Amino acid sequence: MTEKSYAKVNIFLKIADKRDNYHELASRFVRVHSLYDEVSFIKSSNNKFEILGDFSCDLEKNTVYKAYKLIEDYKNVKEFFKNYSVEIKKNIPEFAGLGGGSSNAATFLNMANQYCDLNLSKDDLCKIAVKVGADVPFFIYEFDSANVRGIGEIVEKFHEEILDIQTITPNIKCNTGEIFEIFRKDFYKQISKEEAKKLFNMKSIDILKEFNIKEANDLYEPALSIYPLLKEYEKENWFFSGSGSSFFKVNNGK
Repeated sequence: MTEKSYAKVNIFLKIADKRDNYHELASRFVRVHSLYDEVSFIKSSNNKFEILGDFSCDLEKNTVYKAYKLIEDYKNVKEFFKNYSVEIKKNIPEFAGLGGGSSNAATFLNMANQYCDLNLSKDDLCKIAVKVGADVPFFIYEFDSANVRGIGEIVEKFHEEILDIQTITPNIKCNTGEIFEIFRKDFYKQISKEEAKKLFNMKSIDILKEFNIKEANDLYEPALSIYPLLKEYEKENWFFSGSGSSFFKVNNGK
């Protein structure tokens, strides 16, 4: 019982509105086929929920644990995880804007749905996933490319060729909360509905031909203001994913 838990990049990431303490996004998420963790359910006699793997956070802050807590009272779940541990083999860098923790949580939920016979639809799982984190719903649907809106809960498949994506992650751990705070204070701007609609209809490779790194991602300049060393990794045809610190380029379609 092992599944791949893929990374993602944001081809573009624009702020569309504010909702209480959250920012509503307009973004294109694309799966990175060459970079993934592995999530496994392995037989154990631990008699309680257990996650095995190399993590930098406490169990209670782990996205997979948060996902488990949201479904533990569903039929079969507690009993199943008395007999199986969750093992995660990490390859996706943490604090990198590649969605590793969100992907792990979504992969866990999809696997639990299958092996615990929960019979939940993808839409039902999405309602659980958004409570774990804003990026998790995208990974629930397992799309190669999707337009994502709201606080991450609106995910619409986008049809385009599978992209060959190369990533590089500097040894800089970007704090998403701080970056959004600086964005709101010093860099705030909103994309119009017309601009968002235009981007949602464009192929990813065409967006990257039209935009530079700062134009494609509203969070790059606030991130740069906090972490100026990011500038050293800025190269032609490379773009910034999420709140960083990863950069990416697309090797096909140029």
